[in-house]
Amino acid sequence: MAVFRATIRYYDPFLLYLLLLVLFLPNFHQTDAQIGVCNGRLGNNLPSSQEVVQLYKSNGIRRMRIYDPNPQALEALRGSGIELVLDVPNSDLEGLANDAATASKWVQDNVLNYYPDVKFRIIAVGNEVNPNSGGTARLAPFVLPTMSKIYEAIASAGLKDQIKVSTATYSALVSNSFPPSKGSFDGASGSFMGPIINFLKNTNNPLLVNIYPYFSHIENQQTVPLPYALFTATGGFPQDGQNQYRNLFDALLDAAYSAVEKAGGPNVVIVVSESGWPSAGSPAASVQNAATYYRNLINHVKGGSGSPKRPGRAIETYLFAMFDENQKSGGESEKHFGLFSPNKQPKYQISQNTWSTIPLVESLVLYCTI
Repeated sequence: MAVFRATIRYYDPFLLYLLLLVLFLPNFHQTDAQIGVCNGRLGNNLPSSQEVVQLYKSNGIRRMRIYDPNPQALEALRGSGIELVLDVPNSDLEGLANDAATASKWVQDNVLNYYPDVKFRIIAVGNEVNPNSGGTARLAPFVLPTMSKIYEAIASAGLKDQIKVSTATYSALVSNSFPPSKGSFDGASGSFMGPIINFLKNTNNPLLVNIYPYFSHIENQQTVPLPYALFTATGGFPQDGQNQYRNLFDALLDAAYSAVEKAGGPNVVIVVSESGWPSAGSPAASVQNAATYYRNLINHVKGGSGSPKRPGRAIETYLFAMFDENQKSGGESEKHFGLFSPNKQPKYQISQNTWSTIPLVESLVLYCTI
């Protein structure tokens, strides 16, 4: 993560229909909006991998993202039924980019050796590589070659329709992000992202984008009001042509969609691979604000309304993160994005009387105070 950035009756037939729809959707589908949670491990006091998987299962969380092929985590996931987004870490990109045999071995060791006991959903090749600046700029030339070689190894195993291959980018690469229709990948970002979008289009793979209204708010407080970032604004909504933007999340998402379209990928689907709000560490970071953000984000993406630019297309979203991580670098708030404390206790009070018919992540997040 970079710095830029109704209660329902028990027998409601519509709710039962939605449950059946979720259960029988294909492996990757544009209407599938189930929520996952990112499992970051930058802490010295975190539970074991077995405990983490059990915590996901006991809270009905059916999707996970991990940031490296940790053998203990992969073993713990065997037979769990949890769908996995697995990262190829940035540190591995250079070694994989120019050697198909090395990439094939990476897939064999970290994917095929666990499949089908582990339900791999997406391989994310690199996270937030920025060609413009920072420590990741030198890695930009290695992202697409690695994506291609990982994809070829997955395809050779006959799994290209079951396991998608992508990369995780973020809002910093999108220029002219307001109004959203002006979003684009310009300059070095364009040279970097254009070929990636073409690859995703040609291989029918999604683009992963980390979207953080929190960072956009704290860096632009005069122009990005807190209620707009928290989905609680009641008026003054920006208009972009025929589209009205009632929250910052949709505006950031659609700016990314505009950039993807201009790069030649009008049908490339975006998966929100991270989004969250910290509970401490800055004036805007509080338990109340985090609760409000998560509740409203889940309501929004699960509602199936999509974004103004992609109406009716539910938004697959991964919450960041499962635990507070006391060894994360950056500002103090970076250490406080967890839905749970390292002792596995939820940071927010969980309501027991809502969404009780579906043991999904809603029971964890929707009505925690959240």
